[in-house]
Amino acid sequence: MTKRKEQYNEATALTVSHEIRIRFNETDPLGIVWHGNYITYFEDGREAFGRQHGLTYLDIAETGYTTPIVKSTCEHKLSLRYGDVVTIETTVIDTPAAKMIYRFKIIDAKGDVACTGETVQVFLDGDGNLMLTNPPFYETWKRKVGLIK
Repeated sequence: MTKRKEQYNEATALTVSHEIRIRFNETDPLGIVWHGNYITYFEDGREAFGRQHGLTYLDIAETGYTTPIVKSTCEHKLSLRYGDVVTIETTVIDTPAAKMIYRFKIIDAKGDVACTGETVQVFLDGDGNLMLTNPPFYETWKRKVGLIK
């Protein structure tokens, strides 16, 4: 029997780093990033990953699929403030299941981890039906980046 954690492998070679500066409108009255904005930063990381690896939402839509987020987790470690420059590291998690899993680290200018998280996205076909197997475009992408031999 395979343990669940062994089914998912962090594909560290498929990590993209994306730098952002914390904007004033992302903070609360104390100048600290409002907690809900971290999910937006994860989205920034996913978009940067997609641009670099040919897996943007537009690329996916062109194949007739959508990938809604069905789960997101976020663990806050340190506060970020207006003006901070941070790096969002986005890594794809390889899984045989019909879903995309991304893991995130938000790292401050000192190299300290301010936040970690993960999102899970499933595949829906053009009629909105849940795909129980990976769509052909995703299998092709996984082969192209070396996740499938």
